[in-house]
Amino acid sequence: MEKSTLDIVKLGNPILRTPAQSVSDITDPQISQLIDSLIATAEANNGVGIAAPQVSESFRLFIVASRPSIRYPHAPKMQPTPMINPKIVSYSKETVKDWEGCLSVPGLRGLITRYQAIEVEYCNREGLVERRVLTDFIARIFQHELDHLNGMVFLDRLESQKDLYSEEEYQKLIWD
Repeated sequence: MEKSTLDIVKLGNPILRTPAQSVSDITDPQISQLIDSLIATAEANNGVGIAAPQVSESFRLFIVASRPSIRYPHAPKMQPTPMINPKIVSYSKETVKDWEGCLSVPGLRGLITRYQAIEVEYCNREGLVERRVLTDFIARIFQHELDHLNGMVFLDRLESQKDLYSEEEYQKLIWD
């Protein structure tokens, strides 16, 4: 099956502010094709994650695909992992404030507070329920993508406008 990239919608598109629909038939070939296209789109755009609403598909589905790139040079490497109908089961008391960006919000980065560790549940592409504990950067990606499924973007979590940077200034900080 062809892995085609999809157009990423940008801030202002109403789908980014609309809660996504649950995936009822995980075995639907269209869902499998969407997963492949999401993985290809994240890779092509140096993304560490991408949610279905970001490509104009209102499904509770996202990919976590951490790997080092120009956008996140210190990201850990992991296989692209589709997560269907994901949810957080529990979370740590500890939070961490760190950098986030978004393929749907180009040119901006923000310091966002997230749970340091989360226990999550989701269906994999075969329809099996998986439960995992995610920590640090991988937990951050999951929480960021889950926000997309709930009609939120990282800008909604800014504690202060002083925590918002241009991509250019962010790049200077991380490479200095």
